Amino acid sequence: MILSEKYTNIDRVLEGLIYQVNDSINFCRSEFPKFSTPEKMFNFLRLITTYHKDPEDIELIQSVPTLLDNNYWGISGAGDCDCFTVLTLAACFANGWENNQIVLKGRSKKNPVHIYSSTVINGEIYNLDLTNAYINIEREYPLTQILNL
Repeated sequence: MILSEKYTNIDRVLEGLIYQVNDSINFCRSEFPKFSTPEKMFNFLRLITTYHKDPEDIELIQSVPTLLDNNYWGISGAGDCDCFTVLTLAACFANGWENNQIVLKGRSKKNPVHIYSSTVINGEIYNLDLTNAYINIEREYPLTQILNL
C-alpha cells in the first residue's frame, strides 16, 4: 500500500509510518529470513533497497510489500528515509525485537528533515539508517528526537 499526500506536518507522517509498519510485519515474517543480529538484518536490507527521493511536495510512505513488489517508481526497493524506516521497523518487529525507536533529525522540532529507526538489544543501540552504507552511522543535525515504540 502507498500513502501519498501533500506534506502537512510530522505528526501526519508518523501516523502514516506506524500504519505502514503494522501493515508490513506479517510480510516480513513470511518473506525475510530470521536474522541473528541487527548487523545481518541491516546488511541484507541494504542489498535490496535503493534511495529515491519523494516526488516534489509529496510525502510518499510505502508498505514493505509495495516497496519491494509494486513500487511507486517501478524499481524494487526504491524509496526514501521514511520508506526505509517502515522497512527496518517492520523487519525488527518480525524478528522479535520489540524495543524499537523512531529517530528524527533536523533543525527544528516540528520540521525534521531525516528519519530512521533504531533497535535496542541487550542494552546496545543499533541505528538502522538504510540511507547510509553501514549500520550505526548517524548524520549530524542540531536536533535529535527519539520516539519509543
